[in-house]
Amino acid sequence: MNFDLVKDTVALLEEFDLNNKNSEYPSTVEGFKLWIFNNESKRESMVENEIDWEGKENGRSAESAISTLFVHLNRYAKTYSKAAITDSDFSTQEDFIYLITLKSFGTMSKIDLIKKNIHDKPVGNLVINRLLKQGWISQHDSLQDKRIKLIQITEKGLVALDHQMGKIRQATQIVSGNLTHSEKMDLIRILKKLNQFHHPIYNKNIDSRDLIKTVYKDFSFENN
Repeated sequence: MNFDLVKDTVALLEEFDLNNKNSEYPSTVEGFKLWIFNNESKRESMVENEIDWEGKENGRSAESAISTLFVHLNRYAKTYSKAAITDSDFSTQEDFIYLITLKSFGTMSKIDLIKKNIHDKPVGNLVINRLLKQGWISQHDSLQDKRIKLIQITEKGLVALDHQMGKIRQATQIVSGNLTHSEKMDLIRILKKLNQFHHPIYNKNIDSRDLIKTVYKDFSFENN
């Protein structure tokens, strides 16, 4: 008799009994076999989900790969956006993104419009000034607070946006590439989770000199 096999089997039975306190599996041979099968399936799934990336074999971290892929994908998206406004009166992708924001969410304050598009105030003001010059948006004082400037899209802006939307939609479809519907849903879920992490940090307007130190400390990345 192979006593090592017996010892390993007994140890496995003890593990089964310990992990089955909630009686997820029946306390029978069939239950024991099913538990082993499911555990092995989970292990295989974990192995399959472990993917490679450039530089991994040299110690490059997953976080580094993610950051670089975000940068590259952003540049690809900008390339398609630039193509979408070729031979139009739009100067940059920010111009039509601001108009889409106003069309989707309605009149909003200048600062809210800039924050909605994750821009610094000077950059956002440049976009708004371009749109004002084109007559695509209008600006007026808030009735509640004269210091607040309210921005809304004009009829001329709606026409300009509508005229270009066909190419803009094609560009956004190209950015999604060859992802299946299911993969797109998974990606949206993951990106929403990341956005929910980063957006509150962005809204705190932490000085650049303190940003990394503060976020690292507040979210205990040193313990990760």
